[in-house]
Amino acid sequence: MKLEAIKIQSNWVEFMSNIDTHISSPRKEKLITFYEKYQERISLMPAAHKKEYHSAFPGGYVDHVNRVVRGALSMSGVWEGFGCDMTTFTTEELVFSAINHDLGKMGSEDEESYIPQTDKWRRDKLGEDYMFNKKVPFASVPDRGLFMLQSHGITYTFNEMVAIQTHDGLYDDANVKYLKTYMPEQKPRTSLPYILHQADMMAARIEFEVEWLPKLNGSVDTPKTNFTLDDNKVKSSSINKAKNKALSSIKSEGLKNMLDNL
Repeated sequence: MKLEAIKIQSNWVEFMSNIDTHISSPRKEKLITFYEKYQERISLMPAAHKKEYHSAFPGGYVDHVNRVVRGALSMSGVWEGFGCDMTTFTTEELVFSAINHDLGKMGSEDEESYIPQTDKWRRDKLGEDYMFNKKVPFASVPDRGLFMLQSHGITYTFNEMVAIQTHDGLYDDANVKYLKTYMPEQKPRTSLPYILHQADMMAARIEFEVEWLPKLNGSVDTPKTNFTLDDNKVKSSSINKAKNKALSSIKSEGLKNMLDNL
């Protein structure tokens, strides 16, 4: 999977727009300041180190997060339609959790988690285009993400904490105590964690179907066009308009020049 520069740029515009639209002050301003500080790293980083995992390509992290936000907003409507008590969480809590659910993948203040793989054999045989940066002390993705928010003075609600902590569902054994209890008083008091988990799963699964199913089925035909990770149907005038808008939102001259050259 490979994203063109214009897609990386437009993804960042959508990412920041979600903060501006759905997050209230004063933490909206704090989030914007935080993400602008790390824009160059976050806008280009992958969401995983290995091709078989979701969004393991430059710009993959933001691409994935945007799809999780869209999925969470759509999924909440499905839950509401089936009678879910929507008063137990807010739209802001839903979007905040979706935006920051994988934030721990960025690494530490000074070091990024994923760096280019230097072992040619691992790149060629295992599909590991990236490797974990040994300079970054270990922490789980949810724990590191919550720590990064806290260390930058960005508050979060109890609902948001639990949703971010458990977004991997029962794929992470640490979530058993939250999600696999049979005692009513220990179950989550809101459906927010389940909606976020389903949105995350949906984004990863659909990417798998687009990217891998044709290969596994022995076909390299163009996938169905009702969903693409990179929309190629945009007319040239729209592309130029989107590109100019995206570039104008980038404050780092180095990042702007690099993406423009791509």
